[in-house]
Amino acid sequence: MSSLNKAMIIGRLGQDPEVRYTQSNTAFANMSVATSEKYKDRNGELQETTEWHRVVVWGRLAEICQEYLKKGSLVYFEGPIQTREWEDKDGQKRYTTEIKALNMQMLDSRGGSGGSSAPAKNKKNAAAVEIDDQFDDMDDDLPF
Repeated sequence: MSSLNKAMIIGRLGQDPEVRYTQSNTAFANMSVATSEKYKDRNGELQETTEWHRVVVWGRLAEICQEYLKKGSLVYFEGPIQTREWEDKDGQKRYTTEIKALNMQMLDSRGGSGGSSAPAKNKKNAAAVEIDDQFDDMDDDLPF
């Protein structure tokens, strides 16, 4: 393997996701995600540092984020880090580095602060139960 560009973060959203659309009607959402680290300093006092990460989500995943996530939601994002360049209205070159999220997992429990992943999990669990029920009637006399 010659290279790998992959970021994985778990953090809380800084604001509600807002979906916008490109001229070709592709959905996207830009989000800020906070990750925190707690540690004790030399004096033994508890310290906390917070890093903010820019995350961009495209397509149907952006619409799902808008539907199920809100400010404070605990979420996992995974994808490559990319740097984009553009010119502002004054003609100055600007750059931003962000995580282009290809995967997202809602981590809040039902009724927890900052969002719920219950709708997505319930659909998945219902399908799993349905599949499991189909295999309950199978014979255990398999030849291998």
